[in-house]
This record gives sequence, C-alpha cells and structure tokens, in this order.
Amino acid sequence: QLRAKLVKYEEISDRIEYEIAAFLNAVSAGDISEETSMKIKGAIFDMDGTLVDSLFFWGVFWRDLGERFLGKQDYAPPKEVDLKVRTMIFTDAMAYVRDALGITASTDEVVSFATENLSDFYRYRVKAKSGAYALLDHLKGMGIRMCVASATDKKYLPIALDACGLTPYFETVLSCAELGVGKDKPDIYLAALAALGTNASETCVFEDSFVALETAKKAGFHTVGIYDENNYEQERLCQASDLYLSEGVSLDEAIAYVEA
Repeated sequence: QLRAKLVKYEEISDRIEYEIAAFLNAVSAGDISEETSMKIKGAIFDMDGTLVDSLFFWGVFWRDLGERFLGKQDYAPPKEVDLKVRTMIFTDAMAYVRDALGITASTDEVVSFATENLSDFYRYRVKAKSGAYALLDHLKGMGIRMCVASATDKKYLPIALDACGLTPYFETVLSCAELGVGKDKPDIYLAALAALGTNASETCVFEDSFVALETAKKAGFHTVGIYDENNYEQERLCQASDLYLSEGVSLDEAIAYVEA
C-alpha cells in the first residue's frame, strides 16, 4: 500500500513538472526574451496533427481493422504499435501492423484496406488546425520559405492540403515514402533544407510527434512542438521543443516567437 502511494505521488510530481514546462513554453508575447525568439529563414511543417486535425484517423482505422482482420469489436492495439506506425512510411507501417498483430491476410490486403477510404477521409473530414492560416500568412508575409515534410504517402498530401486551402503557402511537399526512411532519421528534414535553400540553424521544424521533433532537434533545427489530443508522450515533445504549444493554444501563438 505504501509503494502504491509512492508511485501515485511520483506520477503527480511528474505531471506538475510537465505542466510547469508547458506553461513556461506558452508564456505571452510580452514575456518573450531575445533568447526565446527564433530568427529563421525557413519553416518545415509536418501535416497530420500539426497543420491539419486528422490524427483521429487512427482511432477509426484500428476499430475497423479489428473488425475486418481480427474479429474484434472496438479494437485498440498495444500502445507501442499505435505509436510506432505514426512516423513510419505508410506501406511499411501496414506491413509492421500485419506482423505485430498476427494478421493472416497479406500485406497487400492490409494496405488496400487502409487506403480504400483514405482519400475521402482527407478530402471531406479534415480541417486546418486553429491558428494555421494566421501563422502561415504571417510567415509568408515575412518572406520565410515554407515546405511540408510528412510521413504520409505523397499521393494523399495534396488532397488534404487542397481541401484545407493550404497548398499556396508551400514551395514544395515532401514525403518520407520518397526517401525510404521515416522521421526517426533526419533525411526528410535535410531534403527539405535542400528544397528551401536554408541551413538547419535558420530553419524551424513544426511537429506534433516527439520522435520526429527529437530527430529535428538533434539535427540542429529550431523546434516547435504542437499538442494533439490523439498523440502520445507530450512530456517528451515538450522537452524537444524550443517552443511548445500546449493544449488549447492555437498555432498563431507562435507568431510572437518568430522573426525573419
């Protein structure tokens, strides 16, 4: 019983530390110091969970996959499986899902199942995140070059960006599938630098995934972490962020931190 109380107190302590860090990263524009501001020439944006509110797709996907291939209602996978697939190349993710969950159908069948309704999902169900247009307008007005770098398959990116009216803001759109590696490696961010013509030290990466943002941080980028209720490990995302936009904070709050 004493051990249980100690564990509970430790959980509370960890949560308090996280909330303090989130608060300090979400201070008002009037409290921003010169050291806090980020002087940049380029900005790299993830799409799902960062620019657009689309990560609820995974909840729908797991439920439907459980019914189709596992004979289970309201299925939810182990946390480590759900976490891992979010930054993987889509086809690799489906192969991993098949093996990790012991699905007897072929990888092609799982991929076909996963993609059959994805276009409609992006076209009709996703919306831009709060404050996205204001932030992008501001960056564009300052002459900051911008691109999208996503783990989502390239063929789906224009559908979502067009549907949300975001396409005109970006010079190029990159997918991990084109490079053959996920965001646990810096390849897509380095490809984005080449496309933008900027250096890592003058470029900011906007991400909702702690895995991706830790990669960008190690590669020398400025980093902005974005809360999404459908994602894991907000503590680690906060730690990897030069600026962390916590729950309820819109994207345009980052405007005060950025200068060209």
